[in-house]
Amino acid sequence: MMKSVNHFHNQSVDSILSQLRTTESGLSQSDALQRLAEYGPNRLPEHGPSPWWLIVIRQFASPLIYILVAAAIVSLFIGDAEDAGFIAAVLCLNATIGAYQEGQAEKSSHALKKLLRMHAQVMRAGKLIDIIADDIVPGDIVWLESGNRVAADLRLISTNGLEIDESLLTGESIAVTKSCDVIAQVDIPLGDQHNMAFAGSMVSRGRGVGVVVATGTATNIGQLAIDIMASAGGKPPLLTRMERFTNQIAIGTMIASILIGAIGMLLWDYSLKDMFFLVIALAVSAIPEGLPVAMTIALAVATSRMAKRNVIVRRLTAVEGLGSCTLIATDKTGTLTCNELTVRELYTTDGKLYEFTGQGFAPRGHVEHQHEPLLAATETDLQAALTGGILCNEADLREEESEWTWRGDAVDIALLSAGIKAGITREELHRKQPQVQQIPFESENQYAASFHASARGINVFVKGSPERVLAMCSSTLTSDVVLSINQLANDMAQRGLRVIAVATSHSEIAIAADKRPQIPNNLRLLGLFGLIDPLRPYVADAIAECQAAGVEVRMITGDHRITALAIARDLGLASSLDQVITANEIEGKTSEEMRDIVKKVRVFARVSPRQKLNIVNAARAAGHFVAVTGDGANDAPALHAANIGIAMGKSGTDVAREAAELVISDDDFRSIVAGIEEGRIAYDNIRKVTYLLVSLGAAELLMVLLAVITGHPIPLLPVQLLWLNLVTDGIQSVALAFEPGEGDSLKHHPRPPSESIFNRLMIERLLIAVLVVGLGGFLVFATALRWGWSVEQSRNLLLLVMVLFENFHVGNCRSETKSAFALSPLRSPLLFYGTIVAFLVHLLAMYVPFLQKILGTEPLSLQGWLLAILVAICIVPALEIHKISWRLRTR
Repeated sequence: MMKSVNHFHNQSVDSILSQLRTTESGLSQSDALQRLAEYGPNRLPEHGPSPWWLIVIRQFASPLIYILVAAAIVSLFIGDAEDAGFIAAVLCLNATIGAYQEGQAEKSSHALKKLLRMHAQVMRAGKLIDIIADDIVPGDIVWLESGNRVAADLRLISTNGLEIDESLLTGESIAVTKSCDVIAQVDIPLGDQHNMAFAGSMVSRGRGVGVVVATGTATNIGQLAIDIMASAGGKPPLLTRMERFTNQIAIGTMIASILIGAIGMLLWDYSLKDMFFLVIALAVSAIPEGLPVAMTIALAVATSRMAKRNVIVRRLTAVEGLGSCTLIATDKTGTLTCNELTVRELYTTDGKLYEFTGQGFAPRGHVEHQHEPLLAATETDLQAALTGGILCNEADLREEESEWTWRGDAVDIALLSAGIKAGITREELHRKQPQVQQIPFESENQYAASFHASARGINVFVKGSPERVLAMCSSTLTSDVVLSINQLANDMAQRGLRVIAVATSHSEIAIAADKRPQIPNNLRLLGLFGLIDPLRPYVADAIAECQAAGVEVRMITGDHRITALAIARDLGLASSLDQVITANEIEGKTSEEMRDIVKKVRVFARVSPRQKLNIVNAARAAGHFVAVTGDGANDAPALHAANIGIAMGKSGTDVAREAAELVISDDDFRSIVAGIEEGRIAYDNIRKVTYLLVSLGAAELLMVLLAVITGHPIPLLPVQLLWLNLVTDGIQSVALAFEPGEGDSLKHHPRPPSESIFNRLMIERLLIAVLVVGLGGFLVFATALRWGWSVEQSRNLLLLVMVLFENFHVGNCRSETKSAFALSPLRSPLLFYGTIVAFLVHLLAMYVPFLQKILGTEPLSLQGWLLAILVAICIVPALEIHKISWRLRTR
C-alpha cells in the first residue's frame, strides 16, 4: 500500500525509488502494465453519459410541459379523455425525440473528449517515450518541461530552473521554484512542498524529472475532484441567450393568447372551456419550445463535422464564435509551415559555406562543401560548430527498427539531424564531454546554454538568435566583423532561412550542479546555421480563402524581420518591408497607436509573448473578433485574451490547450479555415430553425386572432394546433438543424459579432411569412364555411393547408437569399425524407379511424386537395419575390 502523498517530501529520492520498486531508468513495460491493472488508469473521476431514464425525465422539465400536463388533467376532470390522451401521447413523442437527440449529443461529447487526452514524456526501460497520461503508473519516471501540465503527483528527482504554477491547488498565483532537496518537516502545506510536483499544475519555466508517487484519485487534485463531483456546470452563453429569448417570446405569447381568449368570451360568447384550451394551445404553438433543443443539435452537428475536419471543440459556443471571427493572429511555425526544420546551410568563422542535403527531421542526406560531398566532418571549424549545436541541445533523435523517431524542439532536432549527416552523434560527444549544467531555452531570453566537463575544465556552448549571441561575443569580435556577420544573417534571412548562431567559451572554474549558472559572456562565435521550414501544402490557398471570406490574417513570429517577410511573401500576406514590424518598433506604443498598427501591418516579427498579448488586445480594441493560434505556454495569455483561442493539438503544450476553446489536431492552418466554414454553417442553421419555428407560430396566432375578431368559430382545435407544432413541424425543425452549407459560406464577410439573430433580413422575411400563412389560413377557413362546409370539415381542410404550408415553407428556410429551386432537395437527405415523413404522418391521420376521432380529420375531396395545395404553395413565390428583391437591394 502506498503512503499518503503528503509524506514523500521528507524522504530521500533513493528511499522513494526503493519503496516504489523502480529506478531512474524507469519501469519495464511489463511492470507498467501490471501496475496499471493494480492501480487503474491515471484519470480523474468524471460524470459519464447520463442514464437513459434521467435524460427522458429531463424532457419534462419545462414550464410549457407543465402547462400541457395541467391541460391534460383538466381534460380528464371534464370528461374529455380523448384530448387528455392525445396530449399525453404528444408529450411522450416529444420526450422520445428530445431524449434521443440529447443522448446522441452526450455520446458525441464524451467521444470527443478522447481526442483531447493529455500526453506525457515517460522513461520506460531506459528509453524516453510519449504515452497517454491515463497509462502513467506509480513508479514511472516523468520528464517535465516548460508548458507541460503535470500528469500525476511526482517526487522530483532533478530540476533545472523548474518553476510550477500551483494556483489550481493552492490559490497562490506566483509560480513556485522547485528543487529536489529533502524537506525535514513532516506536516507542511502543499505550497511549501518544493520537491513535489502535483497533478494538474502547470510547468511555467525550466525542466525537471520526477518519480510518480500517486495517480488518479490518489492525487491531491483527485481528492478534490471527488469532493466537487456533485457540482453542475454552467450553460454556454449562447444557449442561455437563446433560452432567454424563448422565455421572452413565451411571456408575449401568453399575454396575446389570454387577450385573444378574453376577446372571444366578451365579444362572441365563446365558452370558458373552449377559450381555456385555445389559450393553452396557442401558447404552445407560438412559443418555439424546440428552439434550444434544435440549436443544441445544430452546434453538436457542427462539433462532429469539425472533428472530422481536425478541429476539436472544447467549448460548444466556440463553434459559432469561430464563424464570426474577422481576424486571425497566427503563429508561423507548425501552423503555416511543416514544423520539420532542416539545416540547409552552415557558415563557419573561417568563411566557408557548408550545405546539407535532405528534407525533414530524418537524417537522410549529407554535407557538401563547394558542391562536393564530405564523407566525414574533418574540418575543424565544421566540427566545432556542429559540436556546439549538438551539445547545446535538449531534443532526442534516434533510429528504432529502421524508423527515425524524435522528441523536442524543432531547431534542436534539426541540429541533431545535421550532426548525424556529418557523422557526429550526441552520444559520442557526451562520452567525451558530459553535461554538468544547462540554461534551458526560454523565448524571452532568446538563447540556451549547456555546460560540459572536459579534461581542461568547463566548456560552455550557446545557441540562439544571432543578435543575442553576437551581443554575448562582443568582447571577442571587432565592430567590422559584427557588421559583416549581421549582413550575412540578413542575407540568409532574405532567402527565408531561420538563422541560429552558435558560440562557445572555456572556463577552468567548476560549476555547482544544484545552482543556476550565470549568463555566459566573452564567447567565441562558431558559426551561423541557416534552417528552412517549408510551407505546408496549400496553406497559401487557405490564406487566400480567408481573405476572400473577409477574415484578415496577421502572422506573428519570432523570426527575423527579413525571414518573416520572405515567408509572408510566399503566403501572399505581405509584399514589402513596410508591412512588417518588429518588436522593438512597437515597444512603448500607446493603445491608440497599436490599434492603427494592427490595421496596417500584416506581419509581426521578433515578438515576445507579452507583445503578442498586446497585439491581440489592440486588434480587439480596433473592433475585430479575434482568433489566435498558439502552441507554447507563453502563448496562453494571448489565447485567453482572444475571442477564440486555437491551440495546436500535435505540437501544442498542455497549458496552451487549456487556455484555448478549440484544438487543431493536425496543426494545419487549413483546418482553421474549415472550422470557420463550419462555424458559419452552424450559425446559419440556428437562424434557419429560429425563422421556421417563430414564423409558423406567429402565423397561427394571427390566424386565430383574425377568426376571433371577425366572430368566426375557432379555426383549429387545441389538439390540432398541438399536432401541427409538436409533431409535423417538430420533425422538420430537427431535420433542418442538419442542413449542410450552401457552398458560399466563405464567399461573404463575417457577420458583426453584435448583430442580433433578428436582423433586418430576418424581420422582413418573418413579416411576409406570417402574413401569407396567417392570412391564407384564415381565408381558407372562412371560404370553406361560406361554401357551406361544416365547421369540422373546414377545420380538416385548414389543418391540411397548415401541414402543406410547413412542407413548402421548410424549403424556403434552407437559404435566406438563394432560391429554393437552386438547392437540390437530395443534398440534405435528412430534411428531404423528414419532410416526406411529416406529410405522410398527417396523411395517415386523415385515414386512420383512431386519429380521425382525436384530430377531427377525414379524407378530402379533389376540390379540397386542389384548394389546399394552391393556397399553401403561395408561400413559395412570396418568399422568392422577397429574395430577389433583397439581392437587388444589397448588390
